[in-house]
Amino acid sequence: MTHLPKLAIVGRPNVGKSALFNRICKQKIAIVDEAEGITRDRLYAEGELFGFHFEVIDTGGINARSKEMFNEEIKRQAEIAIEEADTIIQVVDAHVGLTELDKEVARVLLKTKKPVCLAVNKIDNMSQVSLMHQFHSLGIRHMVPVSAAQGWQIAELLETAFAKVSRENEVQERLHSIKVAVVGRANVGKSSLVNYLLDENRCIVSPIPGTTRDSVDISFKHEEQLYTFIDTAGIRRKRAEHEVVDKFAAIRTERAIERADLCVLMLDVQDGMTAQDKRIANTIEEAGKGCIILLNKWDLVKGFRMEHCLQSIEEEVPFLKHCPKIFTSAVTGRNIDKLFPLILEVYANSQKRITTHQLNKFIGTALQKNHPPMIQGKRLRIYYMAQVAVEPPKFIFFVNYPNLMTDTYKKYLYNQFRDVYAFTGVPILMHLKGKTKRDRPEPSSQRREERSESSHEEDEEFSHEREDSHDEWEGDEDYHFENEEDLSED
Repeated sequence: MTHLPKLAIVGRPNVGKSALFNRICKQKIAIVDEAEGITRDRLYAEGELFGFHFEVIDTGGINARSKEMFNEEIKRQAEIAIEEADTIIQVVDAHVGLTELDKEVARVLLKTKKPVCLAVNKIDNMSQVSLMHQFHSLGIRHMVPVSAAQGWQIAELLETAFAKVSRENEVQERLHSIKVAVVGRANVGKSSLVNYLLDENRCIVSPIPGTTRDSVDISFKHEEQLYTFIDTAGIRRKRAEHEVVDKFAAIRTERAIERADLCVLMLDVQDGMTAQDKRIANTIEEAGKGCIILLNKWDLVKGFRMEHCLQSIEEEVPFLKHCPKIFTSAVTGRNIDKLFPLILEVYANSQKRITTHQLNKFIGTALQKNHPPMIQGKRLRIYYMAQVAVEPPKFIFFVNYPNLMTDTYKKYLYNQFRDVYAFTGVPILMHLKGKTKRDRPEPSSQRREERSESSHEEDEEFSHEREDSHDEWEGDEDYHFENEEDLSED
């Protein structure tokens, strides 16, 4: 793991801190909107300046007199960022001018005795540079005119901010970090779980749905393994997204699922598996991510057995039967210690590979137990099976005619595969690849006579095998094995 110098971006609300944060990170991490108070939690990301790497922290707007919701929590998050930063950038709005809030923030920063640089934001061209002179009264010696929206003078700003900070990174062994996205509906306890794992108030928690808006990455080490937990905004129904910020938060959550190695789906055990929970679970499954289900707030449930709750959930969403499930309480910490072994198991399963030899032995055993049905005089033949990808594991069956694979038989093969290889918590993708008839010679009259005289099933299968020997593998048709509803007829 490498220790990087930390740069905190602070200022009053709505001066462009998140826009500057995104510009420095060269990614759209923080939600940017004209409304005040969009950023609430501390956001961390890695930045780079001419080969020099550092960590940048985005904070919410500081306004001691504001009566907005979560104002005290936002202020506390900003204070923590200031405390742990090696250098600080205060952002001001050149067009609004100097305000009392700017003066209050500057006084707080100057008391820290840390390097402070002033970013006079929203200066879009050289003709507006004179607007920065009104901020000299703040007492901050180093000032740089910038435009976060256009990316103007960002490198100059960073050079000024790190002028008194050592550029020599402390290089240690870099550990691979397992990325875990904590997802679920609003107000199911995602931020409470992250705070419990870190043993600090890292994320703002309240009983009000929608408290978390950005996707917050938190890295920490547990038993020599590095983890990055991504605390996400609660996914609401589309009709419940009344503000643009809610739509941005939902998009950030979907992106968090895509870049995570696996997901922890949190449910409110008092509500059970709702329709929105099913949609979120389906999103995780379609993204091909491993999944662990946490049934939170079990400490509030009275007079109900775990077995009954587990049975009802598996009946509601049978496609998540392979996912491990834990009954937890993020407040009391009940069963939270079981989470990390499951994360390692699910992550290992997503990386697992099975040799073609083992897969062919599995196919042989499965076919002996239960032969495919005969359909219109033809029987499905599975020549061999191979794994072609991981994350998620993907397998291909090479068969004679894909349309001969019935729903019941593909479910049989899927269940047999789960029984043998498990792949706990990981979705399995299975495809069928058939043969196409190309340049097949006409059978001779003698062969047609022999086929007409043959009435035994073994002779018929042997005849099919001889015909298939003239075929080539068809490379442009994949038949999804697990979720396909109808198989097209050839």
